[in-house]
Amino acid sequence: MKLFFVRCSIFVPFSFHKQKADRRADMTDEELALQCKRADKDARRLLYERYGGQLMAICLRYSGDKETAEDILHDGFLRIFQTIGQFSYQGQGSLKAWLSKVMVNEALGYLRRRNVKSRQEIPVEEVADVMDDADEGVDDIPQAELMKLISELPDGYRTVFNLYVFEGKSHKEIASLLGITEHTSSSQFYRARVLLMKKIKEYRKNAS
Repeated sequence: MKLFFVRCSIFVPFSFHKQKADRRADMTDEELALQCKRADKDARRLLYERYGGQLMAICLRYSGDKETAEDILHDGFLRIFQTIGQFSYQGQGSLKAWLSKVMVNEALGYLRRRNVKSRQEIPVEEVADVMDDADEGVDDIPQAELMKLISELPDGYRTVFNLYVFEGKSHKEIASLLGITEHTSSSQFYRARVLLMKKIKEYRKNAS
């Protein structure tokens, strides 16, 4: 897998004049978005540096593996620069929210192309019908480990879980996005939680 900057010719090489880039590093999000709309290469590079890590985390949550996540991130940034003219700055945090929405849509598009939607990936009997500790906290689980456990969920479970927990979508909205019923969405989410808690218990057992 080639590095992101090597694969995407719209970005400036790492050796580009560092002093000029440094002068732009303190740009506000509003200024940054404006310069990106003007196809400024320094601004595009800075946008990637500022938000690439957070957007990569989104791609990992939906894809489940690093190589696929890198592909989604690459295509997502292409989409961002193609459509950033549609972005309207609405105050602090609005650029990050817009970027995240574009990347989530890119990830969902990838999943649709793979025809996963929300298929049942594992036999139902392998997941308990009742969650033993439904409200058990996860504060003791390192964030990176929790994200890893979520990424290990089957595609369908992981997609619904991400949309419900991280994107705040209702089951009605998820059903519309994925072409499934609300019941299927709620069922997939419940079983994702059950399976995730099972993984968390195994992690705690191995860590003790």
